[in-house]
Amino acid sequence: MPSPTSYSPPPAAPKHFVKEDQIEYGFIGTLQKLKYEYRDDIRDRAALEQNFREKFEALNRVKLTDTEFARLLDEIVTPDVYAAAKTLRSINAFTRDDGTPLNYTLVNIRDWCKNHFEVTRQLRINTYNSHHRYDVLILINGVPCVQIELKTLGVNPRRAMEQIVEYKNDPGNGYARTLLCFMQLFIVSNRDRTYYFANNNTRHFAFNADERFLPIYEFAGEDNRKITQLDEFADHFLKKCALGSTISRYMVLLAGEQKLMVMRPYQVYAVQHIVQCIAEDNGNGYIWHTTGSGKTLTSFKASTLLKENQHIHKCVFVVDRKDLDRQTREEFNRFQEGCVEENTNTAALVRRLLSDDYADKVIVTTIQKLGLALDEGSKRNTQRAKNGQATYKQQLEALQDKRIVFIFDECHRSQFGENHKAIKAFLPKAQLFGFTGTPIFEANASLQKIEDTQASMRTTTDLFQKQLHAYTITHAIEDGNVLRFHVDYYKPEGPKDKATPPKPGEALAKKAVIDAILAKHDAATGGRRFNAILATSSINDAIEYHALFKAMQADKQAADPDFKPLNIACVFSPPAEGDPDVRQIQEDLPQELADNQQDPEGKKAALKAILADYNARYATNHRIAEFDLYYQDVQKRIKDQQWPNADFPAAQKIDITIVVDMLLTGFDSKFLNTLYVDKNLRHHGLIQAFSRTNRVLNGTKPYGNILDFRQQQDAVDAAIALFSGEKTAEQAREIWLVDKAPVVIQKLETAVQKLETFMQSQGLACTPSEVANLKGDAARAAFVTHFKEVQRLKTQLDQYTDLTDEHQAAIEQVLPNENLRGFKGQYLETAQKLRAQQGKSAAKDGNADDDPVDQLDFEFVLFASAVIDYDYIMGLIAGFSAKAPGKARMTREELIGLISADAKFMDERDDIAEYIATLKAGEGLSEAAIRDGYTHFKAEKSAKELAAIAAKHGLTAAALQAFVDGILDRMIFDGEQLSDLMAPLDLGWKARAQAELALMADLLPLLTKRAGARDISGLSAYEQ
Repeated sequence: MPSPTSYSPPPAAPKHFVKEDQIEYGFIGTLQKLKYEYRDDIRDRAALEQNFREKFEALNRVKLTDTEFARLLDEIVTPDVYAAAKTLRSINAFTRDDGTPLNYTLVNIRDWCKNHFEVTRQLRINTYNSHHRYDVLILINGVPCVQIELKTLGVNPRRAMEQIVEYKNDPGNGYARTLLCFMQLFIVSNRDRTYYFANNNTRHFAFNADERFLPIYEFAGEDNRKITQLDEFADHFLKKCALGSTISRYMVLLAGEQKLMVMRPYQVYAVQHIVQCIAEDNGNGYIWHTTGSGKTLTSFKASTLLKENQHIHKCVFVVDRKDLDRQTREEFNRFQEGCVEENTNTAALVRRLLSDDYADKVIVTTIQKLGLALDEGSKRNTQRAKNGQATYKQQLEALQDKRIVFIFDECHRSQFGENHKAIKAFLPKAQLFGFTGTPIFEANASLQKIEDTQASMRTTTDLFQKQLHAYTITHAIEDGNVLRFHVDYYKPEGPKDKATPPKPGEALAKKAVIDAILAKHDAATGGRRFNAILATSSINDAIEYHALFKAMQADKQAADPDFKPLNIACVFSPPAEGDPDVRQIQEDLPQELADNQQDPEGKKAALKAILADYNARYATNHRIAEFDLYYQDVQKRIKDQQWPNADFPAAQKIDITIVVDMLLTGFDSKFLNTLYVDKNLRHHGLIQAFSRTNRVLNGTKPYGNILDFRQQQDAVDAAIALFSGEKTAEQAREIWLVDKAPVVIQKLETAVQKLETFMQSQGLACTPSEVANLKGDAARAAFVTHFKEVQRLKTQLDQYTDLTDEHQAAIEQVLPNENLRGFKGQYLETAQKLRAQQGKSAAKDGNADDDPVDQLDFEFVLFASAVIDYDYIMGLIAGFSAKAPGKARMTREELIGLISADAKFMDERDDIAEYIATLKAGEGLSEAAIRDGYTHFKAEKSAKELAAIAAKHGLTAAALQAFVDGILDRMIFDGEQLSDLMAPLDLGWKARAQAELALMADLLPLLTKRAGARDISGLSAYEQ
């Protein structure tokens, strides 16, 4: 049947605003201009499969029988997204009915441009209990590879993404049971804003309880200008060859995690420039990609594409430390299993450099091993010469006429200068490429020390000839890939006439610094939700700080039993004393290397005491002889700072890590948000240190917090100006730094005024109690949207370390704490009800775009306190029950209000409130008795609820309890067990089906509540 060649617009186009069908009409027209074939005839599963069959047979030059085609579909269709993605990119095997083998591909994998590109719309896939409609699908050789979900202008695209996740999690959905399993990319657009993201298996494709989102991208040009308008996006991203390249070359299949990743636009441009430079044999170059932008993935993809280049003998990826060698090798092998082997020593490196084995074409090595191989004067080369063996350098002479590509993990490291010269001299045909987050310019070149005492004035351009691509911290902040900074230049408090402000760079007394940190740490870290680094100027300073923290916190605890000490760790490298691992670590730690020359025994004794303290706190057994294991353990604890404490006990966390040079470059943790600075920083060193704090997590981490005790505002301004990229210094400051507190307080006041105006428009006073009187879902949805903005700004202000008494008073006046808590409770109650309704209007009429509830994005994570956890609440209840007068206790109403305002207790707050109502103030129960009492209370209440449901539906309580327990034990709903439960009622099939639905309607809220944040597989069929 011939397909139509053009798409007619919908007959009744709305006049006032652009709706989904109008956007769809224009979008398909754009794709037709890009030479896509429009297939209006593909509207159901049968037509989709018939079209795929025709394309498959033509590509593989074969004619399948009906039974063979049915068997082929059965073999290739899989709910495993990763397995389907591998099948799409591979040559596969199939056995025909007569036993002959058929090697086939689903698409032309050699030249993706030569595939058939088609577009279809409004495809409906009906499976067992899933009836979804897909706006627009792009078919490559008949295989649905890209889904585009179009939304009415003004609809939040993130809500559309959540809907895709919900559709994919429906039991029996089309993605798992049909050709839609080959979906590679999802694109979501409301015409003005367009986003895209990779398909994945459920564990990598979910908005979890902490709202750490899927990797979602906006497209950009090579100059990092956003291209988000749908038609312009299509012109760039959806050109047939461009889309083919994205899927075939710029998506990465992570074998270890069974996960799909799509590269960000700037990563793609960097790879393209490196590959082009090598194809043209056009010298060297460097990539300026800011810290945290994923340069390992970029270099991996460049390396693997070069692996296919027959003119290249080797691609050598060079890192500068042993720990990075291991880390990078693991990352490369994460991207592609077994693609890089370990070089245990220099001999192994030389053997692999000389090998013609394809497996040895990409090599990861340290700069030290490379240097030893090329150094005739090295111990091993000297020994080999004495033994009459060819030196490593002599063996490598065979490579001098070969084209070898070197990719350097970091352009500027302590040993790089000499090795750079040695490589160029010994391998004249080599091409060198470097990555850097902080290039060396003329202004900061004098700071770069290379090889012992020789200072280098060489800039990045001197070393690498030309910049190939730039993605600066300014770009990354604008994109939301890293966070902005809040910088507090700390000034000691005291009478203004007597206080002399410290001069820039001048150190304060350490006790004053610790007092300030203890006063500000809980605010800076969101109630210890996050952790911090204290950067000191020397090892002696670090040792002194560690001892002072211990002493001062002990004094505070003695004076105030309620004071909770911070967990303090300290890490600096010990004296090397011939240990090659430590010596290698210190090559990029200039201050620690110099400090360890003075009184090495004293440094060692202090580090032993620090390790003993650490071992006692964390029940570990670290020692100086295995320093690297201690260093790794510290890093792991900083990275593993999960919250709430149920995930990772508070006692096992590190609150502050005291450092000198370590951890200030190359270390990433989403849970590190604060840097305390008591050392002088400049230029790239300052940017690197600040950048430890600005990894993105979610709404609870609005920025990286810097508390500077050295008054270094001039140095910060100079660094921002130097690394701002194309922006002026003033523009960059506005992008890099968050607003000052008064500006945010003004924004908070505006947001509160908007909330007040809205409440008044509904004829209500702006008080928490009046929220319950809002009429209709549209009004409740509007309240959620207004108050969420209020809470977002309050969260930002809560982590400011420089709020004065005047600021605090202004915030309290704008939004009194009692009102805030009341509104939070009302928000959570309203949001919980509205969330339960989401998707139901779409189920009724097929269109959720007109329903304000369906477009809501609740961000519950903003309403969960890191301080108020289950243990804290049990402690407060015990305090309420205690006999001793002591400190003022919370009243019953205050306790219930506190619990109602925290998102963590959304599903349990009614139970806790009812339990508190059964207790008497001053009853004298211990915390253990309170916990046991609450557990017993919940079990009793649950048993009563189940017994009532059992009686209502004519079932025995014991049978229903066993049915519910079975579901919760396995977290799987089993339809057969439901049938067995209903069997004693002896109903006909129609009556039994109605009885089952009625029972599940009553059980669903109870099961959802008991499951907490976990999903019960198979239960969603009853949620509509």
